[in-house]
Amino acid sequence: MKNEIRVWDPLVRIFHWSLVAGFTIAYLTGEEESSLHIYSGYAVLGLITFRVVWGFIGTRYARFSDFIYSQHAVSRYLKSLVSRKPEHYVGHNPAGGWMVIIMLASLFVVSISGLKLYAVEEGLGPLAGPLPAVTIISPAHADDNEDEREGNESGAGKFWEEIHEASTNFMLFLVFLHITGVIISGRLHDENLVKAMLTGKKTRKD
Repeated sequence: MKNEIRVWDPLVRIFHWSLVAGFTIAYLTGEEESSLHIYSGYAVLGLITFRVVWGFIGTRYARFSDFIYSQHAVSRYLKSLVSRKPEHYVGHNPAGGWMVIIMLASLFVVSISGLKLYAVEEGLGPLAGPLPAVTIISPAHADDNEDEREGNESGAGKFWEEIHEASTNFMLFLVFLHITGVIISGRLHDENLVKAMLTGKKTRKD
């Protein structure tokens, strides 16, 4: 017997599709160094901050306590998936639950590394350091200090740029796994998971 149950509350659904839009915009504008890239990065960071909070105080199926399972449960679910007889969960399944956690953590690294890069290269953003105090020094020492500062900024910029690019590429890999998992799980359970994230309703099998 199949019947529908409301699983994803409106805030979870808005969060999900806003995150899709925000990450997509940030990725597509990454090479342009535009204000759109920066603002979409802020939006992504704000969204994941909201999701972490909502994971503790939100509705039943939105809470971390509902979908963070043990390693044994994840292993058992993956084995049932391979056997094409997966266990059915109303909310996130064990594998999907941990995917949520890993994606949130990865997006946090992407966002913070982006802010650090912005701070180092442009001296702007919430992670930018305070402006240096104005002091009276000789021109020779001023040139030396300027060269040293630029060298340090160049090294830091390269470091954060590599972190930002690596974490972004890892996030793309996670997105691929997520979409693949949604397709496979949807077919095996005979349910439309994309529609569920639009309507908030999933099929409960008794």
